[in-house]
Amino acid sequence: MLVKSNITLQNIKDAQNNIKDLVKHTPLISMHNLSEKYQANIFFKREDLQRVRSYKIRGAFHKIKHLVASKNVKNVVCASAGNHAQGVAQACHFLNISGVIFMPTTTPYQKISQVEMFGKGNVEVKLYGDTFDASYAIAMEYCEAQNLDFVHPFDDDYIIAGQGTVGLEILEDAKEPIDYIFVPVGGGGLASGIISVFQELSPNTKIIGVEPEGAPSLKTSLKYKKNTELHSIDKFIDGAAVKKMGEKTFEICAAYIEDVITIPEGKVCSTLLKMYNEKAIVVEPAGALSIAALDYWEEEIKGKNVVCVVSGGNNDITRMEEIKERAALYEGLKHYFLVQFPQRAGALKEFVVNVLGENDDITYFEYTKKNSRARSSAVVGIELKAKADFAPLVGRMKDLGFLGEYLNQNSQLLQFLI
Repeated sequence: MLVKSNITLQNIKDAQNNIKDLVKHTPLISMHNLSEKYQANIFFKREDLQRVRSYKIRGAFHKIKHLVASKNVKNVVCASAGNHAQGVAQACHFLNISGVIFMPTTTPYQKISQVEMFGKGNVEVKLYGDTFDASYAIAMEYCEAQNLDFVHPFDDDYIIAGQGTVGLEILEDAKEPIDYIFVPVGGGGLASGIISVFQELSPNTKIIGVEPEGAPSLKTSLKYKKNTELHSIDKFIDGAAVKKMGEKTFEICAAYIEDVITIPEGKVCSTLLKMYNEKAIVVEPAGALSIAALDYWEEEIKGKNVVCVVSGGNNDITRMEEIKERAALYEGLKHYFLVQFPQRAGALKEFVVNVLGENDDITYFEYTKKNSRARSSAVVGIELKAKADFAPLVGRMKDLGFLGEYLNQNSQLLQFLI
């Protein structure tokens, strides 16, 4: 039986009016090339163009402005992997109050510096824990000890209502009825807000949640029919990687979401790079989730009006090498081997001349000579021009006795190389 969301359409309209002084109405842009590719009308809701390059400012500003108006608060606390922190920091500066922001120690430096920039002296950043969940636990202890108000990143009615303004803007700008919306899901605040709008104004629109494969909180919870905490997660897509989504948000998503797709991290990286190289759009990994999902629903969306919510564009330039590496691994273009080399002069030349294809490139090589052995292993990374070149490469390595072990399938060893 479906439940009724506690977030009303009027709540979200009130939020839209409350945040208009700071929050931008971001564009809904038709993507002509993607529309041709998928034989559908594809639109991007460009929250990467928001004031803090993320939709998170919507909920954060709405919640904090409410606290200031209702309780005259002068200090707030939050925990965030990045984008919520930036929204809180901007809101604190705009309203001239103080904020303490707890972030995981693994947060990219770019996001930490952005938080400090948007806060302009109104906020203090504290780094604790390896994940959002660890930072959240410390932040809650701090709030209790200092008797301060906590601004939750997703599991709060005011936060959900603020994020729901994304849905209002989509409907205001759309010229035709929308058949599908693909929305990234981490804690579930954005998806819950959009659902709350579309259930009232466009109930036939199908809302598709998109999660990282390494952090499938909603998909797992739907499987077990209760909000379930994951034992471990891949933190790479930090903007959508939580061990457990909110109780309020799970209730809304479980009742109304059409389906949930999990996307491999490598696929997300590949999509991110394509957006940058082909469309000059800078998105963060979480922001690329909804775009990457199109390939998985290619048949269903033909002839339909489709919106991808591009949730953010705060991508740290220092992460680009890892993003490129993960993309190449996913696309089958980057491969790592333990190569068995005879310890004699000319062995490496033989490998280069007789094993590598014309377009193959060695990108990693680590070798230590062992004088007591006839053969010794080297770790070799090879980048291919085309995925189809892999089988011939392995065949030549086997035929000439160079193949030791293929490392791409050994995740424990591979983590030391990327």
